[in-house]
Amino acid sequence: MDEVFKALADPGRRRLLDSLNARNGQSLRELCAELDMARQSVSKHLAVLEAAELVTTRWRGREKLHYLNAAPINAITERWIDRYNRERIRALADLKRALEQEPMDSTEFVYTTYIDTTPERLWQALTDPAFTRQYWGGVALESDWEVGSPVRLQNAPGEEFKDLGQVVLEAAPYRRLSYSWHHFQPEHAEHFGWTEEEFAERRKERRSKVTFEIEPHGSAVRLTVTHDDLEPGGWMREAVSGGWPELLAGLKTLLETGRTLPGPQAAAQSR
Repeated sequence: MDEVFKALADPGRRRLLDSLNARNGQSLRELCAELDMARQSVSKHLAVLEAAELVTTRWRGREKLHYLNAAPINAITERWIDRYNRERIRALADLKRALEQEPMDSTEFVYTTYIDTTPERLWQALTDPAFTRQYWGGVALESDWEVGSPVRLQNAPGEEFKDLGQVVLEAAPYRRLSYSWHHFQPEHAEHFGWTEEEFAERRKERRSKVTFEIEPHGSAVRLTVTHDDLEPGGWMREAVSGGWPELLAGLKTLLETGRTLPGPQAAAQSR
């Protein structure tokens, strides 16, 4: 937390975070042009922000892209949520508005968190139905996790597993997992009070995909979740940007403490 507060204390670094908040996934060249800062200064600021885990990076070809990562702020927020017994959902909504909301014309959502576990245990948490049920708001995911196989969902114990058209795209155990996402379902329309016309319109959004990248990080594991191919300005884009941070907070808590977070997972509403 000291590193986070130190990183946020500098106005130049706050400007960088503001820029990434407005348009995530920028290269060093783009950030320099956006902020009218020298390349050396931006590089130094980014190094501090990366060390504090406020910025995460991904390579796209030969280009290194930078993304705002609010996980450390989430950890600080949770510390004071516990102390003052604040309502978790309200705090996460505040966090989303302040730090994680990306421009609605973006087609991807990127989130990085660090978990005190092993790659093998994290892989099990992502792929075992009994495990997923504990932090996916009661939803179990089932697949043989071979490329091309379906990923089926079970909303409650005893119900049939549903095939919503989700398919495994990549599966490298303990390192990388990717599968296609589903469209909105009737239960979403009921939950949000959509009319038949509204539901039909939102069902037209293109199918997206989610990718989990697992990397050893000292004695812990770095997990990067990328949800991309989203419809610009679409409802699924808004749903996953609010759902993933809470779901991953539940995953982290479960792996590190053996406990589940209290209350229903808001992320379940995005499924």
